[in-house]
Amino acid sequence: ALEVGQRFAIREGGRTVGAGAITSIAE
Repeated sequence: ALEVGQRFAIREGGRTVGAGAITSIAE
């Protein structure tokens, strides 16, 4: 989940970190 969060963070800037982590767990 850390890798997914980091990737999203780099794309948005740190705001998608939570959304990315939640999406990974949900899927």
